[in-house]
Amino acid sequence: MEVIKNVWLFFQNQILGMQWLNVIIGDGLGAIGLDINDKVGGSIQFFIYDTIKIFLLLTLLIFIISYIQSYFPPERTKKILGRFDGVTANILSALLGTITPFCSCSSIPLFIGFSSAGLPVGVTFSFLISSPLVDIGSLVLLMSIFGTKVAVAYVIVGLVLAVIGGTLIEKLGMEKYVEDFVKSGASSIDIESIDLTRKERIEYGKEQALSTVKKVFWYVLIGVGIGALIHNWIPTVVIQNILGNKNPFSVILATVVGIPMYADIFGTIPIAEALYFKGVGLGTILSFMMAVTALSLPSMIMLKKAVKGKLLALFIAIVSVGIIIIGYGFNAMQMFF
Repeated sequence: MEVIKNVWLFFQNQILGMQWLNVIIGDGLGAIGLDINDKVGGSIQFFIYDTIKIFLLLTLLIFIISYIQSYFPPERTKKILGRFDGVTANILSALLGTITPFCSCSSIPLFIGFSSAGLPVGVTFSFLISSPLVDIGSLVLLMSIFGTKVAVAYVIVGLVLAVIGGTLIEKLGMEKYVEDFVKSGASSIDIESIDLTRKERIEYGKEQALSTVKKVFWYVLIGVGIGALIHNWIPTVVIQNILGNKNPFSVILATVVGIPMYADIFGTIPIAEALYFKGVGLGTILSFMMAVTALSLPSMIMLKKAVKGKLLALFIAIVSVGIIIIGYGFNAMQMFF
């Protein structure tokens, strides 16, 4: 058992966490006269290390995820999900979101496609919540920073939120608040899909990986830059006074601050990493990440074009309350992680 634990720790720290890369970068900076223990040297080390690590993992993960996703185009997915109803359909839709490496804005066109294909509104919203919030890529990257327990727990609560949110929207009869132009496309959707060869799927994976890296490039750099600033320049006591566990409103504050921002999970992880090393509670950090990825202002503006005000307000309320509950729950149980 001890051998398995050591092998897993090596995988988590050296393969996923790439701590060897951090050492190499630190040694390289030291060789050119920079002290990685001061603010400037530490910031440069943090920026180079996190940027390389995230882009390497991101490229590999998106390729793998996209290869898997090539088996589930919207038409085929609609055919599969159409066989189920009730909570089962919500669960499957939420799980589908885990293999779609999209930010919230990129998920909305697919959400519209599913709605146009005639899927129930609750099922489509379960997908819309889980897609930007939870995916295989976020699981791996979170494991590299926070460890397996936190990463798995994050994915589980994200899926639960997606299922509950979609189910509530369905039970409250919110179908009538989807815009007519979305629903009118149902008859034009062909549920047949073209089978791809293995070579075509690999090519698709490469294209998606390159496209995703291009889309998130600046967001990752900005996120890493903010993370380096927090990690090396802002005193720990300042961060803890604002977002520490002694502030009973830290989770709510982190959620409110996160909503107007726009980034995907990969852009928020370096910020989360820096906050974590400053002693901010896990729940507060995860609430910030969830708010940024699931409720960004640009995505809400896009969603407003597809649904009416009451449905949009209900969606925001359900997800916000869910994120806050999850945040306080993680803070309360942090000792177990």
